[in-house]
Amino acid sequence: MRTITQRVSEASVSIEGEIHASIKHGFLILLGVGHNDSEEDIDWLVRKIVGLRVFSDTKGLMNESILDQDGEILVISQFTLFASTKKGNRPSFLNSAKPDQAIPLYEAFTKKLSEMLKKPVKTGVFGADMQVSLINDGPVTITIDTKNKE
Repeated sequence: MRTITQRVSEASVSIEGEIHASIKHGFLILLGVGHNDSEEDIDWLVRKIVGLRVFSDTKGLMNESILDQDGEILVISQFTLFASTKKGNRPSFLNSAKPDQAIPLYEAFTKKLSEMLKKPVKTGVFGADMQVSLINDGPVTITIDTKNKE
C-alpha cells in the first residue's frame, strides 16, 4: 500500500459537483492498493499514520500526532499511486490491485483507521470521478510505502 498523507487545515471531496465529505484540521490521505498488499500492510500502515508526529506542539515543534490534536481524516482511493512510467508516456497501472481485491482492503483500512482514531474517518467513493480540494498546512506531505518499511 502507498499513501500520500497531507497535513491539512481543511479538505473536501466532491462528486458530480456536490461535496461528498469534508474535514477541518487533520490529514488528507491518498491511498493506493497494490496487487501484493494484504491485511498485514493495513495494520502497519495505520499504526504509522496515527503515530506520525507532524503537528505542532505548544512550542511550535512538530511533536504531536493526529491523536494528540483530535484531528480528522479524509481518505481518497488513488490507484494511480502505483503508476509505472518506465516505458513511453502513458502510465501503466499493472501494479494496482483490481477492484475485487482493492475495495475490501480500502474498506478495512478506513475501518481500522477509524478504530485507532476513535472517530469516523471520512472517505470518497471508490472508483468515482472525484474532485479533491485541500489547504495543505505547512506544507507537510509524507509518502509511505508498506513495501519500504526499513
